Amino acid sequence: MAEQNKSSLSTGLEKGISTAQTIHGAVKTGKAISAAAKGAAAGGPYGAIAGALWGSRKLVGKIIIAASAVLLIPVLYILLLPGLIFGGLTESHSTADTENPILNSSAAIMENTNQIAFAINGILNEGLADVQERIEKDFAETDGDEIEIRNPYETSAVHNINQFIAQYSAAKNADFKNISVSDMEKILRKGKKHFYSYQRAEEMRSRTEQDPETGQEKIITEKWMVYTIVYNGESYFADTVFELDEEQKLLAVDYASNLNLFLGDGIFQYLVEWNGADAIPSLGEVQFTDGSVPVVYYNQMDERYAGKPYGTDHIGGYGCGPASMAIVVSSMTNETIDPAEMAEWSYENGYWCKGSGSYHTLIPAAAAAWNLPVSGCTPAEPQRILDALSGGKLVVALMSEGHFTSSGHFIVLRGVKDGKIMVADPGSRQRSTQSWELKIILNEASRRAAAGGPFWIIG
Repeated sequence: MAEQNKSSLSTGLEKGISTAQTIHGAVKTGKAISAAAKGAAAGGPYGAIAGALWGSRKLVGKIIIAASAVLLIPVLYILLLPGLIFGGLTESHSTADTENPILNSSAAIMENTNQIAFAINGILNEGLADVQERIEKDFAETDGDEIEIRNPYETSAVHNINQFIAQYSAAKNADFKNISVSDMEKILRKGKKHFYSYQRAEEMRSRTEQDPETGQEKIITEKWMVYTIVYNGESYFADTVFELDEEQKLLAVDYASNLNLFLGDGIFQYLVEWNGADAIPSLGEVQFTDGSVPVVYYNQMDERYAGKPYGTDHIGGYGCGPASMAIVVSSMTNETIDPAEMAEWSYENGYWCKGSGSYHTLIPAAAAAWNLPVSGCTPAEPQRILDALSGGKLVVALMSEGHFTSSGHFIVLRGVKDGKIMVADPGSRQRSTQSWELKIILNEASRRAAAGGPFWIIG
């Protein structure tokens, strides 16, 4: 009976692939596909199905183990998301949760996602070792006297897990039977030389050295070769690691958007208060000085920024990530960066996510770009947050549904006063003037934040 069910599932999957491709083609050519507009706007043609999936996951989870006659509906849903997060596409249950179908099991999906993240992190570290070997080899061929290697990724690599998953899944295309973490590792390891590159600069440096015989000091001039390691970015990997064609690249974009929609909980960032027209009057220059460190405040709905582009979106609706990092950088460095400038930087460096706000990696990446120390923190470490705020640091927090948002939203924690947390909320000047119980912040922080979140201690 098990073999029969597995065979039926494979048949359904093959039919589903054909149907999914038909839908994709129909949407691209402008043909009407039911009421898919809202989901398609958020996640491409595949986003419509992905958005519906999460809301009806209990029903889908039960259907997936039903007879082959009704398999096509959930199979079609699954095919419009990367199958890797379900542990492949040929099993209805996971060993991480044998009681519930995979689509109805947060435990199974998160176990698979964690396994993927662990694998990618490990291979990225191998990529770092590889680029350092290449640097040493390059230095040996120069006439330099000394070497310095600057590695911005020494504490943690900045990357986007969803992009890796999406590009790998798009590369497999119809070869769904062989989708697995081990297969993904094999492809990544083969292309690890493409993860990082380096830039070399020459510097003449002088040092004072004492002659051991005469005791006199003399100046020694040396030629230093200074190497800076550069993460090439997921967009680059589409060509060099996964070797995607143009159609697969479009599919990967849809897959990445769908993962954001499907996993939810703080990833889909938007402000329901902003409809594209109701910007607030310019706030002018605002600074909060009641905390341990003066904080420059920006509001994403300020008329100076709200209508400015964030990719193909706008800052007023989707720019809480860039606005939060504009607050941090302007407050903790000698450089003033406004939300529009930070949004442009985020877009150019690949941290904008179409229709979903920002990839979580924006926070540590922007901090590193402006030479600000950053470390991730979880809700289970409240004392770290309090100590950081009391010590003059800022903490970016990714909030899920609650007092600050009905979806997902980045805010900045800026200090502690009378045991309560002060914030700089780029979506609300009013909330920024209130003090908040720490338990509210901890309870409403996203439980599915990536890149070390949902809290990032900066400074």
